[in-house]
Amino acid sequence: MAVSVRRLHPLFAAEIDGVDLGKPLDQATVADLVAALDRYAVLVMPKQFVGDEEQLAFGRYFGPLETATFSALKDRDRKRRHGEINYVSNLDPDGRLLPADNRVRMYQIANRLWHTDSSFKPIAGRYSLLHARVVPAEGGETEFADLRAAYDALPGAMRAKIAGLVAEHSLLHSNRQLGLPDFSAEEQAAMPPEPRPLVHTLTASGRTTLYLASHASHIVGWPVPEGRVLLNDLMEHATQREFVYQHRWAAGDLLIWDNRCTMHRVRAYDEKAQRRELRRVMVQDTSDTLDGRRLLRASAS
Repeated sequence: MAVSVRRLHPLFAAEIDGVDLGKPLDQATVADLVAALDRYAVLVMPKQFVGDEEQLAFGRYFGPLETATFSALKDRDRKRRHGEINYVSNLDPDGRLLPADNRVRMYQIANRLWHTDSSFKPIAGRYSLLHARVVPAEGGETEFADLRAAYDALPGAMRAKIAGLVAEHSLLHSNRQLGLPDFSAEEQAAMPPEPRPLVHTLTASGRTTLYLASHASHIVGWPVPEGRVLLNDLMEHATQREFVYQHRWAAGDLLIWDNRCTMHRVRAYDEKAQRRELRRVMVQDTSDTLDGRRLLRASAS
C-alpha cells in the first residue's frame, strides 16, 4: 500500500491516506506507519469502517496488546468484551446511555484531565489505537500535547533541574483529584504506583521528551509539595496552545498515537443526552526507556 502523509499541525500530528485497515498490511506499510509515528507522534486515519477484529489485528502489527483489568469495566462489558479492547463509551452493553451515577461513567470524567495511557501500569502504554464508532454532534474532541516540542522549548536551567528525576504514577491519584469514588481494595492492590522518568530519550528518533500525566503524583525523593508544584509547572508549560492539536471526531476515524511523548484529554460533551462510543486497543511498551526503577537504582549506586 502507498502511504500518504499530510501534516495537521506545525509541530506534530498527521493524517494518513492510502491504508485500508479492512485488509492485511504488508511489512513495508507497517514500517511506514511506525516511521510516521516516530516523526509525527499522532496519526489520524479517517473513514476506517472496521470492526473489533480488524482493530485488534491492526494493533498486533505494532507489538503485544494490553489486557483491560478493572473489575468495574469487566462487569459493564461482560456481554461484548474482547479482553484487549477498552470501551470508551457512555453507553451500556445494550446501547443505552449510562445513568449519571454509574461508576464507570464517573471514572471516565477523569479522561478530561491531561494524561498518558497506562503510565501507572507495570508495563506502560506505547501506542493507543482509538476508533470512533458513534460520536456526538458537538463536543467530545480529543486534544494532544507534543511533549517533545515542550521539552525543546524549556530553558536550559530547567532541563538541567529535571534531568534524572523520577515521578510516581498512580491511577488512584488522578481519580482522587476529582473526588471520584474510590477503587475497591482488590483494585487498589492490583494497582501499585509505578515510577517513571520525568525525561527520557526516544530510541528511534533520538528526540528527548517530557513524560507527564495527571497520574503523576510526586517526584521521588522530593518533598511532596515541591514535587507537585514542579509537575504542575511542567504540565502548564506543555499544554500551551502552540504545543496542542485538537481532533474533532467523525465516525470511522482511527487515531494512533505514541504515549511515550504525548499527553491527551477529551473535551466535554452532553454525555447525558448524546451517545459517544469509541474503542481503544493499547500496544504495550516493551523497551526500557520508561523504567523508572532502573533510574533510581543507578542514582543510588
